[in-house]
Amino acid sequence: MNPYRFSTRAIHAGEEPDFREGGTGDVVAPIHLSTTFARKDVDVPTAGYEYSRTLNPTRKALEEKLAALENAKYGLAFSSGLAAETTIALSLLSAGDHVIAFDDLYGGTKRLFNQVLADCGIETTYVDATVPSNIESGIKKNTKLLWLETPTNPLLKLCDINTIAGISKRHHLILVVDNTFLSPYFQNPLDLGADIVVHSSTKYIGGHSDVVGGSIMLSDVTLYDKIKYKQNAIGAVPSPFDCFLTMRGIKTLALRMEKHNQNAVQIADYLNCHLKVDKVIYPGLKSHSQHVLVSQQATGFGGIISFEILGSITNAKKFSQNLKLFSLAESLGGVESLIELPACMTHASISVSERKKIGISDLLIRMSVGIEDVQDLINDIAQGLEKV
Repeated sequence: MNPYRFSTRAIHAGEEPDFREGGTGDVVAPIHLSTTFARKDVDVPTAGYEYSRTLNPTRKALEEKLAALENAKYGLAFSSGLAAETTIALSLLSAGDHVIAFDDLYGGTKRLFNQVLADCGIETTYVDATVPSNIESGIKKNTKLLWLETPTNPLLKLCDINTIAGISKRHHLILVVDNTFLSPYFQNPLDLGADIVVHSSTKYIGGHSDVVGGSIMLSDVTLYDKIKYKQNAIGAVPSPFDCFLTMRGIKTLALRMEKHNQNAVQIADYLNCHLKVDKVIYPGLKSHSQHVLVSQQATGFGGIISFEILGSITNAKKFSQNLKLFSLAESLGGVESLIELPACMTHASISVSERKKIGISDLLIRMSVGIEDVQDLINDIAQGLEKV
């Protein structure tokens, strides 16, 4: 395990200069664009490389860095977060298997479970995982996997990872935790008992809204071998340039997360006191029902705020469309601030009845707070609310 602290690992892991004979001493891992690698001996791939889908030097550097971020033994990089999720499912599940998942998940993850895995004969049951006993009650003889987000997208619900890990181990299940919202800087699910951590590295890990990617971190060699095999067999891997961009973003992850968090805390406080705002959902607020839990299992609250303004969906749309610094766009976790309406955008693929059941109203607004000057962001929110 890497002995250094987070900021040092984020910069140096996977990119130690190569001083061996023939090495160039690169301080930054270079972009290896070769799709194939020549060998002198028919039976021996040069340095273990044969074809870039299987492994590429730039991707290897990224995967070592990803592992170091989550205190994991192994890291695997993918072309998107959904590619990572799909590869986990196809590596560990078969027709007839059952999954228990948090009822509040990213819309694309639910689409994967409901419309892709279901066609493969894999059943998913959604439960409110804020209450760990709900998970235990949902376990069947064919249950193989528990799937959590914490905090969730977009309602920022949390679950007790350590307690649910205990349930998972008692029933010999595999626990997967999507750690995208807090990033490895604020939360490390493997340390709390999870088996696999998954990220949309498009978000905070990349951090600049310029590269799509996904990542898996884990320490169990048996699970790693299964997923690594399917990573190659399925082939949804990132390009060397994507790997380079992701590594470049990771180097400032600690600095960015601190600023995201600082800005979000102040903006959540501002919204919480505004007369045109009905409710604010942010784990950093003491009014959040799980503020104590997040304080126990994470070291920060993140940069995502969800809230509802008073009035109708027309007001929510008018507010979002009149901001100047917050771009009206899907995704999150970049240095720039973004805002979106889940019911119309990221979660539009979920039925109206299902959205209502889990609490995603038409008025819900999700804000990804960037690292701009916080007073400029507050001023922008203020002028937007004035137009409602």
